[in-house]
Amino acid sequence: MIAIQSLSEDVYVTDNNSLVYPADKELTGEAVESFIIQHMYIANHYKELRKEYIGDHDILHKDTHRGNRPDNRLVGNMAHYIVETFNGFFIGNPPKITLDDETDNAKLKQWNDTNSLQDKLSEISRQVDIYGRSIAFLYQNEDSKTCVQYASPISAFIIYDDTVDMNPIAFVNYYYINNELHGTVITDEASYDLTDSFKMQDGMVNPYKAVPAVEFFQNEERQGIIDNVETLINALDDTLSQKANQNEYFDNTYMYSFGAQLPEDENGNPVVNLDGNQIIYSPDASSVDAKIGFLDKPDGDQMQENLLDRLTNMIYQVSMVANMNDEAFAGNSSGVALEYKLLPMKNLAMNKERKFTQSLRKLYKILFSAGTVLQKSKADEWQNLSFQFNRNLPVNMADAANTAKSLEGIVSKETQLSTLPFVDDAKDEITRIQKEQAENIRNSLDVTGNLTDQQKAGMNNEPEATEQEE
Repeated sequence: MIAIQSLSEDVYVTDNNSLVYPADKELTGEAVESFIIQHMYIANHYKELRKEYIGDHDILHKDTHRGNRPDNRLVGNMAHYIVETFNGFFIGNPPKITLDDETDNAKLKQWNDTNSLQDKLSEISRQVDIYGRSIAFLYQNEDSKTCVQYASPISAFIIYDDTVDMNPIAFVNYYYINNELHGTVITDEASYDLTDSFKMQDGMVNPYKAVPAVEFFQNEERQGIIDNVETLINALDDTLSQKANQNEYFDNTYMYSFGAQLPEDENGNPVVNLDGNQIIYSPDASSVDAKIGFLDKPDGDQMQENLLDRLTNMIYQVSMVANMNDEAFAGNSSGVALEYKLLPMKNLAMNKERKFTQSLRKLYKILFSAGTVLQKSKADEWQNLSFQFNRNLPVNMADAANTAKSLEGIVSKETQLSTLPFVDDAKDEITRIQKEQAENIRNSLDVTGNLTDQQKAGMNNEPEATEQEE
């Protein structure tokens, strides 16, 4: 770990904008305030990225107005498109989080569903794509139940120690109201309310005995998808706006009249409104014959179109997000060709999946230690968690079913079912199959028993029927 700047005594920021404090020193209120000041500078970059995402681009704030010329400000919000495309690809199908033990897995699933964890993971993933990082934290609600929530890196951060492992020292979530500081600082021992004269005292006991916050990211540099294409997106906005301005400007084509005398009023002015009507009038142009026509428009359209295409392609290439509007996805391209088109985005998603798996394990480690979901004796069950991320792509159900069927006898039933994209939880599906099989057996036994009684009754009545017939 390399610290690049010392803010004040013992307060550092690394080259990926992580905030660090010495492990052998006790965190003080003054140090927390210094971290908040530094984070406010870091957050300015996050605010710019957010503006890119929501479409509040630089072009809207530039001083580009020139006289009476058109002043279009067009925003081609590619930032929003690539974030939503990649986020949907990565976590549009919620990840499957399971435990081996059926009872423990049922409790885990109930907690995940109660806290809408899948929806919150989607928002965390979106923040990671925009800002490069996001934070999930645990808290106790009014009913003393453990809940999970996420925080934006614009107003929240984690302080790490300066060891190789970079263990969290405190979670800080702050905001200002009327220039007054508010928020919370949580260490592994206590939770403190933030004020302008903040001191590390009079805190509430932290029930988790650990900093209940985990940072999510997709690379060690803490870069989002927008970071490397921000200038390209701004250049695209400029080019689009310039093209619209030129089209509008030259659509108002100037008419010229050289050497032709127009009717005049009593003041000697031509009987035509020259003001604002793009007319050039020169009746005494003796060097030329009388000419009336329109000025030709300079044609730079092809150059502009080439630049727009180049910028658009570079945005997709640098961000590593596939252009789903590309003709390759609309035609009858082979599966291998499409795989190559999606390969950069799949590689990006695989790296993000590994980072998310690490962060989720840390989050569940803190959760299980509280003993509110599983028994405290099972605090180490976080090591047995299984995470399955499924890319959100069009699926041929028939092919998926055939693939699963071909795995019969080769892999376990759970693995076989997990290959089906429409099976959310393989363990639950196995339980349902077992219940259906048990129910079918019971029904078969009931039916068999009834038929046997009828057959016996029929056998007893058979001789009487024979005598009557005779």
